[in-house]
Amino acid sequence: MNTANKLNTVLIIGGGTWGCSIALELARNGYSNVTVLDGEDVPSSIAAGNDLNKIMEEGSQSEDDTDAAFAWNRLHDLCTTAWLNDPVYKPYYHRTGYVMAASSDAAYEALLKDISGHEDEYQRIVSAEQFRSTMPKGVLTGDFIGWRGFAKSSGAGWVFARGAIIAAKQEAERLGVRFITGQHGLVTELLFSSGSELDEQGGVIKQRALRGVRSDSGTIYHAHTTILANGANADGLIDFKHQLRPTAWTLAHIEMTPSEAELYKDLPVLFNIEKGFFMEPSAETHELKICDEHPGYINPIYYEAPPDNHLLKELEDDKCKSERTIIGSRPFARRQIPLESEERVRAFLHETMPHLATRPFSFARICWDADTVDRMPLIDWYAPDGGKDKADQRDDNDESIEGGRLLLAVGGSGHCFKTMPAIGQVVLEFLEGRVDSKTRRAFRWRSEMAEERDWWDVQERWGAQGKVMDINKINGWTKIGENRRCL
Repeated sequence: MNTANKLNTVLIIGGGTWGCSIALELARNGYSNVTVLDGEDVPSSIAAGNDLNKIMEEGSQSEDDTDAAFAWNRLHDLCTTAWLNDPVYKPYYHRTGYVMAASSDAAYEALLKDISGHEDEYQRIVSAEQFRSTMPKGVLTGDFIGWRGFAKSSGAGWVFARGAIIAAKQEAERLGVRFITGQHGLVTELLFSSGSELDEQGGVIKQRALRGVRSDSGTIYHAHTTILANGANADGLIDFKHQLRPTAWTLAHIEMTPSEAELYKDLPVLFNIEKGFFMEPSAETHELKICDEHPGYINPIYYEAPPDNHLLKELEDDKCKSERTIIGSRPFARRQIPLESEERVRAFLHETMPHLATRPFSFARICWDADTVDRMPLIDWYAPDGGKDKADQRDDNDESIEGGRLLLAVGGSGHCFKTMPAIGQVVLEFLEGRVDSKTRRAFRWRSEMAEERDWWDVQERWGAQGKVMDINKINGWTKIGENRRCL
């Protein structure tokens, strides 16, 4: 796009981590007609980014020379620069260090692979005394039986996630971006032209085009370019051909006293890839966030053939005969966690901070993100008919909104919050047709990867018996706060 095109309308669906990043980057670069739609006040209640803190590691993460490694390293380099220097993001990054650990031999081998090429940045930790010494006396009081790991005092830490999202939103608003939330901002349908059409000469088939989006209130919005960036909810708006798996994780808070919060200030992140992790308490609420580590929960949607469908009865595939076919996972909001998750959180506390293991939780919830098959972002122009999108061939100076473009920016895969500042920059490159070829290939629409998707794939995650779990098969939910009485 050239300067004239910056007057064209841009609609962003989703006001979460990536939506706010994109809105801010467009506004900073002169796009003057940007609107963000979200069904909730920003950030959304189900968004993984709506959180006290997220882990951040600086710099390049892979030594490979693949397209995926190049694109991922570039995201890390861009976001590191922003967290260290950008006035919007910098206040929310705390460079307190990082302690990573594992308990089993297999998980420890995975850690060794993860730090390969960067071993000189870490100190090896093998004893309980060494783990306890990574933090002020009185913080870590556990026995750390079977724990092994590594620590680094710089180049990593945590980000105040919710604060960064709100800061990006506020700066985008100051620069002219409009946010519409609630019923008018909850997008329920993308409106495409119906079927194929002929051009003016006749006989040449045009692709279906995006005509607009409909909100829950019935309002229809039109734009030259629409960007779908609503995370785990995106799978409900278009057919991603199984490329997205909405997956949930769990977290709990413990309310600390002011003196405890002071002791726990400026702590490094502690993360056992099989047990869980925690970071220092919130300066505002004195709440300590703890997460139990696991491959995630899904809420499976099953395809069930009509009773009179004789074709399925004729299939000889034993798998089709023995089980229903999963076609997706549906996210939902809940400010509680499964009872089994509470047990895992308390087990993690017993091993690390037993003095907190029986303390009541002040808050808990499930949060969702969308897993791609390879855990790489999906950023690409959408072609409704499954063919090649013609976005790069369109005249961006055309002021007509008829046949608007749709850009997908989804697939955070549970580990992309740290890339928040970089995503806006990469999406801007897609909009302006200047994204590099390696990034384009790495983030492309890649439905071929998901043709035989294993919905229970742990995707190199650990914990909870090493299985993705069905959230419908839990033994119950916590009841945090339900017995409180107003005084």
